[in-house]
Amino acid sequence: MKQEMLINVSQPEECRIAIMEDGVLEELYVERTSQDNLVGNIYKGRIVNIEPSIQAAFVDFGVGRNGFLHISDVEPQYYRQGGLDPDKAFDAEPPSRGVEAAGDDDARQRAATKRKPRLGDRPRVKPPIQDVLRRGDEVLVQVIKEGFGTKGPTLSTYISIPGRYLVLMPPLGRVGISKKIDDERDRRILRDIMLDLKPPKGVGFVVRTAGTERTKSEMARDMAYLLNLWKSIVRRMRKYSAPIDIYQESDMIIRTIRDMFTEDVGRILIDEPAAYERAKEFLELVMPKYAERLHLYEGKEPLFHRYGLEEEIGKMYQRKVPLKGGGSIVIDQTEALVAIDVNSGSFRTEKSAEENAYQMNLIAAKEIARQLRLRDLGGVIVNDFIDMRKEKYRRGVEKALHEAMKRDRARTKILRTSPFGLVEMTRQRIRPSLRKSIFRDCPTCTGTGMVKTAESMAIEVMRTLQLSATRDDLARLNITVHDEVATWINNRKRREITQFEDQTHIQLHVDGKDGVSPEHLVFEAWDSTGRSVRFP
Repeated sequence: MKQEMLINVSQPEECRIAIMEDGVLEELYVERTSQDNLVGNIYKGRIVNIEPSIQAAFVDFGVGRNGFLHISDVEPQYYRQGGLDPDKAFDAEPPSRGVEAAGDDDARQRAATKRKPRLGDRPRVKPPIQDVLRRGDEVLVQVIKEGFGTKGPTLSTYISIPGRYLVLMPPLGRVGISKKIDDERDRRILRDIMLDLKPPKGVGFVVRTAGTERTKSEMARDMAYLLNLWKSIVRRMRKYSAPIDIYQESDMIIRTIRDMFTEDVGRILIDEPAAYERAKEFLELVMPKYAERLHLYEGKEPLFHRYGLEEEIGKMYQRKVPLKGGGSIVIDQTEALVAIDVNSGSFRTEKSAEENAYQMNLIAAKEIARQLRLRDLGGVIVNDFIDMRKEKYRRGVEKALHEAMKRDRARTKILRTSPFGLVEMTRQRIRPSLRKSIFRDCPTCTGTGMVKTAESMAIEVMRTLQLSATRDDLARLNITVHDEVATWINNRKRREITQFEDQTHIQLHVDGKDGVSPEHLVFEAWDSTGRSVRFP
């Protein structure tokens, strides 16, 4: 499997990172300087409002919009130790059990019944938020989800700082192994390494999947880097009062290399010298043996054009996505959910119709997972696959979708096929979709994709004119509409307009205007003295 990471920053306003696998675009990340990118940043904020009805607090953390903090994201030290206490950041008792699987909630709950609660535990029953926080309280928070529309960013007091191989989780108080590392031999080796490193009391670490097969010295270097970073965060937290930014996540180039680079990535190409130097400095510091895989692209043809990515990216915004063999999927994004419909089109196999549907659905499942990553779609997603009667085929499509979603970094949950043949799923939404980042709603149709016909607008104009029969103060009316609407009225409604003027004694003029919305409609009215009056 040949992978390449292409980084395009030739335009200073935008950074684009594409991950290619065997010549196929598998992942795309886009970030613009004009957009706030707060996820991962850490702030010292102040509680400005408590809402017991939704068990949440609103936090001023200095970015202009208050953040949303739910009780489920309030770390236990805020009610066990009476609030934020930076002096205890390194003083919690060390774990007695050593290393456990990160995210293994059942194991944590079983263990919680055998020992006293400690810093970092998430109790099953949370106290009411009004008993935990008060207006004016200071909290250390991390942004876990960007704001959408009028909603502010989502915050959490469970701080996590990713390194290359480890994630520092200060209140965890123990070390864990990522659940995605399922090989027991690898887990045992990583446990021994982490126990030998002896992390300081009161801080926790989770070994990332990238930590597999890493040496003790590599893990130690990553741990030292994270501990120094955390100490600087604690110093800043003690020094300044809220609201203040404490830590900002790295730029997208460093983040992507840190999180996405694996041994399978044979080459990283960057088309801008300054960005290349930053990435080189990071690689030499964190992963020196892979630094030679980084290259500065100096070709005359733009990097993404050279690899045919501009055309591929253009297709990402289309509603219909063609599939290999003649089928297609249609993606419709609404306010509440994403609907994906699978069509067989001209796809045919030499076997039965049931087998034909099954093979088409397998191809579609893989493409659906790819499109969800590329478009960064989130929330509730409903997949309408081609109907299949056989249970084994349904299970096969579900398995194919699960396998295709494994490489997705966002959290997903996929349900079994419903009685209606739909596969429902959810995907973590961290930031607005790529479509919303690049496009805005059409000012003409306001995002609906449709406008009224000229006939519909003509009927609406004539219906509105009927209101004038109840007015005694109108002497002259001027109507401005789109050219096509004006042509329709003046030609096809000429008789009705003549009758209107005879009956009401109102002088009527219909004016067509080019370059306006098809639904453009403006009335201007005057009385017998020439004074402007309001109509309708």
